[in-house]
Amino acid sequence: MPHFIAECTDNIREQAQLPALFAQVNRALADSGLFPLGGIRSRAHWIDTWQMADGRHDYAFVHMTLKIGHGRTVEDLRPVITSLFELITRHFAGLMAQRYLALSLAVEELHPVLNFKQNNVHALFRKE
Repeated sequence: MPHFIAECTDNIREQAQLPALFAQVNRALADSGLFPLGGIRSRAHWIDTWQMADGRHDYAFVHMTLKIGHGRTVEDLRPVITSLFELITRHFAGLMAQRYLALSLAVEELHPVLNFKQNNVHALFRKE
């Protein structure tokens, strides 16, 4: 963990430049010291059917969820999540200047017991 998931309307697929955003997000999460590099994942879910607001314009949105494991304090998370949202808004600033675009970010903390995972990628980074 964490998993960064971007749900994006399909009308900004080309302009969203998600690979560049994901590289920045992964680096920021790793640099925070709160998350192990081997557990960080970023991915997109493209939405081809949606309605937003009154439906009269070519609206677009990116709703992002950061799923994290249990155990970090709000005091530790707040500056990291605030900085992450600032990074996201900078990334989309040009696109937002050109069109109607809504950005949102929510943090979801997974259950401390009912959260199962197995990952052999962590071992790769322990060797470095």
